[in-house]
Amino acid sequence: MTKLNQGEKFPNLQFDTADKQGLQVYDILKGKTVFWVLRYIGCPTCRLDVHQLAQRYTEIQDAGAQIYVVMQSDPEHIHKDLAKTNTVLPFEIICDPKQIFYSTLSVEPAKSTLKLAGSGIMKLLKRGKEARQAGFSHGDYEGNELQLPACFIVGEDGTAEYVHYARNIADMPTIDELLGILKK
Repeated sequence: MTKLNQGEKFPNLQFDTADKQGLQVYDILKGKTVFWVLRYIGCPTCRLDVHQLAQRYTEIQDAGAQIYVVMQSDPEHIHKDLAKTNTVLPFEIICDPKQIFYSTLSVEPAKSTLKLAGSGIMKLLKRGKEARQAGFSHGDYEGNELQLPACFIVGEDGTAEYVHYARNIADMPTIDELLGILKK
């Protein structure tokens, strides 16, 4: 599939979360649904994203949205990582070790480690420091280490209202930017 564009229909993919199996995208859409596509739970900056999204989830709900984080992790890795910090998330993590979301939506990996960091190297270093300060260290490696992130906001009718394919690993909206987009 080619990259999804704003205004196009989001694919009605079947998926599993860490705790539920056999879900369909169109069955979970309500209000606005954010698909926050990351690498895997053992990635410290990805784990920081999950932590920060959880901390501010009420604000996201107040903006009329829900979040599903998409990761290449399997359920066992998700449960193991969250148990280390006694974390209970207010949202689901879609477990996509076969990378169906990634391939269907053309969320591609970087061509090299250098391109993964790209022009976002300073932001990545800052986020890495934040992750360490929050107590997140590198866990198990899963999936494609060069995977780039993406963010999609989908309306109840399945239409992509916002599409962002990251140019490097740090090229994602901040939560404040996400809230601004949701409130438009």
